[in-house]
Amino acid sequence: MRKLPRARDNLTAYTFLLPWLLGFFCLTLGPMLASLYLSLTRFNLFSPPVWIGLDNYVTIFTEDSTFAASLAVTFKYVFLSVPLRLIFALLVAMALNKGIRALGFYRTVYYLPSLLGGSVAIAIVWRQLFEGTGVVNRLLAELGIEGPSWISHPDYVVYTIVTLSVWQFGSAMVIFLAGLKQIPADLYEASQVDGAGKMRQFFRITLPLLSPVIFFNLIMSIINTFQAFTPAFMIGDGRGGPLDATMFYTLYLYLKGFSFFDMGYASALAWIMLIIIGIFTAIVFSTSKYWVFYGDGREGR
Repeated sequence: MRKLPRARDNLTAYTFLLPWLLGFFCLTLGPMLASLYLSLTRFNLFSPPVWIGLDNYVTIFTEDSTFAASLAVTFKYVFLSVPLRLIFALLVAMALNKGIRALGFYRTVYYLPSLLGGSVAIAIVWRQLFEGTGVVNRLLAELGIEGPSWISHPDYVVYTIVTLSVWQFGSAMVIFLAGLKQIPADLYEASQVDGAGKMRQFFRITLPLLSPVIFFNLIMSIINTFQAFTPAFMIGDGRGGPLDATMFYTLYLYLKGFSFFDMGYASALAWIMLIIIGIFTAIVFSTSKYWVFYGDGREGR
């Protein structure tokens, strides 16, 4: 008889969890398992899938030169945009943490690019800004500098997409700002009495106490940046141009699946991307014990 109330509590809890459970099993886990199966088949969307085992994976790693090129472009984009965006977000958060007036207004203004930056419209605007006769080159011309054709030159086009990524620093900035407000002000006052300057306070107080927030933003930025698609698709005309300089991994996956209708091959590419993101995430987690510190004095685990 005593177990009845507990059973009712469990039933109530599962009732509230039911929408999430349905979404997880039907919209996440189910499609993932289906994708895993399709990655082991030859499937063109118009005929039933044919089981071929690991042939897709063997082809990817031994014969597909575009796979390696797309990885190189994606790694370059990730290694440039993630640290730059986090650094810029932290600097803006520290500037807003000075007790300025209308903080809510500035926080909203700086957060807006994160909401709009992934849209098709913003990618088109960015393309127009950096084209040969765009606003950027016009401003450079006013300074007597002849700007290159940013989006049609393979050496520069990735940097325009990196710039767009850095511009979307708002979400990381808001999280940094929340973390900065949790650092006790008396720590800075005590260190100032001991003669510590701004730089010493930053490296001895701000960074260590903010390290859990940096850790969270780093993980989320890595995951999101690896999945970047819209800017590369719009700026590179949907084909990875010029000369595959914008052939991001996600764009190559999309082209394989929805342009060449090789859905089995695209599914294999998707699972490889999942493993790559998992490896990078695991590396960050494994190194966190050396640089992430918590308020109770524990280091990251």
